[in-house]
Formats: sequence, C-alpha cells, structure tokens
Amino acid sequence: MRLRSLIALAASLALAACATVGEDETEDEGPEPFASAYQPQPSVPTLIRGATVFDGAGAELASADVLMQDGRIAAVGQNLSAPEGVTVIDATGRFVTPGIIDAHSHLGVYPSPGISATSDGNEATQPNTAEVWAEHSVWPQDPGFYRAVAGGVTTLHVLPGSANLFGGRGVTLRPVLGARTVQEMKFPGAPQSLKMACGENPARLYGGRNTSPATGMGNVAGYRQAWANAERYARRMRNAEEGEGDPPDRDLELETLAGVLNGDIILQWHCYRADEMVNAIEIAREFDFEIAAFHHAVEAYKIADILAENEICAAMWADWWGFKIEAYDGIRENIPFVHAAGACAIVHSDSEVGIQRLNQEAAKALADARRAGLNITRAEAWSWVSRNPARALRIDDETGTLEPGRRADVVIWSADPLSSYAVAERVYMDGALVYERGAQRDPPSDFELGQGYLEGAQ
Repeated sequence: MRLRSLIALAASLALAACATVGEDETEDEGPEPFASAYQPQPSVPTLIRGATVFDGAGAELASADVLMQDGRIAAVGQNLSAPEGVTVIDATGRFVTPGIIDAHSHLGVYPSPGISATSDGNEATQPNTAEVWAEHSVWPQDPGFYRAVAGGVTTLHVLPGSANLFGGRGVTLRPVLGARTVQEMKFPGAPQSLKMACGENPARLYGGRNTSPATGMGNVAGYRQAWANAERYARRMRNAEEGEGDPPDRDLELETLAGVLNGDIILQWHCYRADEMVNAIEIAREFDFEIAAFHHAVEAYKIADILAENEICAAMWADWWGFKIEAYDGIRENIPFVHAAGACAIVHSDSEVGIQRLNQEAAKALADARRAGLNITRAEAWSWVSRNPARALRIDDETGTLEPGRRADVVIWSADPLSSYAVAERVYMDGALVYERGAQRDPPSDFELGQGYLEGAQ
C-alpha cells in the first residue's frame, strides 16, 4: 500500500547518512506490523442439496444446491453433480444464505458480559485520537464471538467508540473460536477503517470541560482543521518520495488521516442527523476523500437520494431510535426507504445482543417495508446483512454473496431466516464447519461453562 511505502521512505531517508544502497539493491520494508495471521480451518468438499437459497445479491433460488470446494463457492444451481468424495448435506426444507456480516460491532473492545475493567473501546482523552487502533484493545476470548457465530455471523467490523471526532482505526475480523491473538482473526486483505463521530457525543463530552468542541460548529471546525493538517503531512510525504525535501517526523495521528486521503483506509462515520451527514459529505468534497458509510444514520431516509448519488452506504438499526434528541426523528421504514431510493442499505447491530439475531433485525425492516407498500423481496432484504456490508467494508470481492469464487461463508437455517422461528443449524467459514447447533464445542469455553462447573470438575 502507498502509506506503507511512504513510511518506509521516511525510515530509509533517516538512515541515508549511515548507509548507502547500491543501484541494483532495494530496501526491505520488513514485515507489515500487526499483519493478519488468519488461517482457514481445514475443510472438505461439501454439497448442500435442495435448499431455498438467498444468494446475497438479491436472487432467491428454489430447490437449489450449493457446492463448496477448497474453501470457496464452486457452484450454485439446481441438480448439481456431486464430485467424488464430496460430503452431501440434505437441506430439503431448509434455507441457505451467505454468512451475516456486521458492519458495526464492538465485540472484543466491549466484551460481553462486560465490566468496567474490560470497557476498552473509547480513548476519550482528546477530540482527535486517530492514532489508536481498535484491534489493540480486542480481547479474542470475548464469549460474544461464539454467540455471534451461533447467530450466523461470519465476519464483523470492530470499531472504537464514538466519544471523539476521530475515534481511531477499525478492523474487520473473522470470529475465530479459540483464537489466541487478534491477528489470528484479521480478515486477510481487508482495509482498516477510520471511525469518526458527529453530533452530540463529542460535543457533550468535551463541551462540559470548557474545551472544544462544544457545539456542532465546533465539531465541523475540528474535522476541517485535522484534515488540513493531514493534507500538509501527506504532501510532505509525497514530495519526499519524489526527492523534494525531507519527510516529516512520523506522526501516528496524521498517518491515519493521510491513509484516508490516499485511499488506503476507508472512512466509517457515526452520524444520526441528515443535515450533519450532508455537512460531512461537503467536508469529504473539500478534502477529496471518500465516505464508505454513515453509521446509525437515523435520518438517512431524508437524504436517501443524496446517499445514492454519492455512493455512500447507510448502516442502520431496524427500530432503535428516540433515546436522545439527535436520534428522535427516526422511522421504522428507514432501511427500506434508503433501499428503495437505490442507495446501499445495511442492517447493523452496535450491540453484543443484536449481533446474535441480525437476521431478525432485517426481518423487522422487511415487514415495515411491506406495511409501507414497498415491494422488496426476501432475497433483496438479505443483501442488507451480506452483500451491502461487504461493500461498505471493501471486501465484497471476497465475501457477502454466494457467487462462484467467493469465500464459502455459508449458513444453513432451519426455516426462513427472515422469521423469528429460524435458527442457524450449520455455519461454515471458508468451507469449514465452525458451528453446528446442538454439537459440543471441543474444548468447551470456560466462560460458557461457568466457574461452578470448573470447581466441580476438580
């Protein structure tokens, strides 16, 4: 990535007085810090037969088969031939979908059940903490990861909290059960994000301390000054790369913002009100960067056409609103109205409980759509928890649909997943069976068993 090369350039220039590199030699950048160590679990070729399939891209297929080979989707269709040695699953009467992707989670940084000692997601020390990375607070043994998988989740994006104008970097994870390090959970090749927040949270937190920001206009001034500083930093780095002057001293805060400016880091923006989302779009135009998604976006329905025009996703709750003034003007039809306008609608959780039943949250939004007279199909609604969040996280070329070549992230449901009666019976990640309802984990989690069980076993 360009940001890495710029960092390497700064290091090499600093060492130029001490060493000389020959014309045919190149500097070794060294290993990428905190690189993904994720390894798919072993899988066997598997053919799921006779299910109702939502492909994640908006199509529903009756009595269809899904073939998984070498960790990827090999084929989807009716009456597929079974390769020699394939494991065949009879899914007659069942439903098959891509795995659920939660675009907004705090698992690991706010573990569940949580206590103050493990509340590790908000670096609420100054309005701009773009230098921090959420992954450095993730506790891999959070029991919430297991419960998310049991709800059909195969990918999630973990963000820092929304106390600050710039909260820090987010990370896309695979909920690997039994992972020892967060690196073992990092989705290979997924870009990091920058979490920003507008509205009441940063103004309320810092305004009470007689510091800026204390108002909406203070929020906007804080954003703009930070991006202006980042532009200068990025310009000096580019100039140094071209042999014009020395690079600036490394600054982790500005390095993150420069990563957004050059496209290496995607931007996820916590914002409720329509007018503030439009202000954010104006800031993005001023400093020439892209916004991947607005999160929570309670008033997205008011500007659905603007979101569609600017190709910005909206990650929303089905029916969570009214808990503070900026969240007061919500409607239950928010998600389907955004979808109907041609924009990218996403159902997200922002909750250790909601992530366990995101299929039901999508079902709520679909029911509200139909009551409002919108003709949205079940298969289209499933894209709100699969293809669209994958798009917002820039991993839609790898997961989110059942297109051949995509990672075999697949869920077999006991019934229509857009129903309160459905449960995930089998969950596959990269073609490996990682969860089977009723099966005992081996070894079981201490946090699920409880202290009393362990004492009794001694």
